[in-house]
Amino acid sequence: MARFLFAAQPGVGHVAPMLPVVSRLARAGHEVVWYCGEAFRSKIEAAGAAFTPFREALDVGTAAMDELISKRAQLKGLAQVRFDLTHLFFGQIGRMHRDLQAILREFPADVVVADPTILAAQTLREAGGPPNAVFSITVLGMESRDVAPFGFGLAPSATPLGRLRNRALHALFRDLICGPARAELRRQRASVGVAPEPFGMFAESPFLTIQPSVPALEYPRSDLPDTLHFIGALLPDAPASFTPPAWWEEATAGRRRVVLVTQGTVAAQVRELIAPTLRALAHEQDLLVIAAGVDDLAELGPIPANARVEQFVPFKPLLPHVDVYVTNGGFGGLHYALANGVPVVGAGTTEDKTEVNARIAYSGVGINLKTSTPTPAQVRAAVLRVLREPGYRERARAVQAELTRHDASAEAVALLERLAATGEPVRRLDTAVEPRRTFLPFVAR
Repeated sequence: MARFLFAAQPGVGHVAPMLPVVSRLARAGHEVVWYCGEAFRSKIEAAGAAFTPFREALDVGTAAMDELISKRAQLKGLAQVRFDLTHLFFGQIGRMHRDLQAILREFPADVVVADPTILAAQTLREAGGPPNAVFSITVLGMESRDVAPFGFGLAPSATPLGRLRNRALHALFRDLICGPARAELRRQRASVGVAPEPFGMFAESPFLTIQPSVPALEYPRSDLPDTLHFIGALLPDAPASFTPPAWWEEATAGRRRVVLVTQGTVAAQVRELIAPTLRALAHEQDLLVIAAGVDDLAELGPIPANARVEQFVPFKPLLPHVDVYVTNGGFGGLHYALANGVPVVGAGTTEDKTEVNARIAYSGVGINLKTSTPTPAQVRAAVLRVLREPGYRERARAVQAELTRHDASAEAVALLERLAATGEPVRRLDTAVEPRRTFLPFVAR
């Protein structure tokens, strides 16, 4: 049996995708230690891993981290991306590197498995540590000659002019927009004894990158490494303790169209998307199911008669009955929707949401409103268009068909076991650099 050291930022979107894989590794008899924030101890231990907390690294709830999060909340778009890189991702490298070194002295792991924002897993390997596997928790952030930098939300282009655009934007992003972040990265890498370059937004690995998605939802790229593996969607089960609310039969009986609306778990300001959606569809016959994600719903104002509002709604049992999914662009929720062939309306520009929503439009599974604060008129027009035009659902079902061909957690475990057993790069058996697409991209106007 092998030993795996997992590492993740203390956020739902970082931890939840890893839970089914860790649980499966533990059931197979492997030893798993998971380095994360204290808030996720119970979930990690329930999955069968031994929890180990941040030691030097700043955890959520500490005064220093709370101050950073307060400053971050004032920013959006590329400014927020730059802040995240400088202070939350690059700025934690030294602390996390030393934490992971200490853990490895107690638990000599065969592989370190980390989300892409834990760059210490990469510096640890460069400093002589075990092989690292990158466990992606969002759309691909790898630099490519065929795509613009992560965070710009631009469609890909592999034409000569498009590649010239991409090269220029990468230089602009690296040298000007991310100047302070790049300086912090150099400082942090030097502090742990590895070369100050290269610059990269996310951790990389020459051994294995696991992408919990499918090529149909990604931009085509001619330069993908052969150690990148699409495994399908990792969808955690609904809580066993969930008690259906009184309106559940109304939503699942099939007598009305159902619109599911969520603001996510990070950018959870209900006034941004949930409130305008309620106003937009208040007079429709459709049933609106609101997964608010917060307890304070005062900003929503009067709740229309066709809306059912809950702080939490489990997606897995509900989405087979949903006709449109309205989201601010959470990666996990998007895959829940597409695993059920449900088309999407996306509206979000924070964190990774600009890029997630851009792929919603590019793949044709829905509409990207390109804002975090859409008007009721914008939401109404987009939802009605997705309901009216069958192309969106057809493309969502094409992605669904591709997702159903995978057993994501089993594939992830097999890849990790292979890396642990060999210590060698885990290459795709299909040697094609660019994964096949199941349908032509469709850009919604």
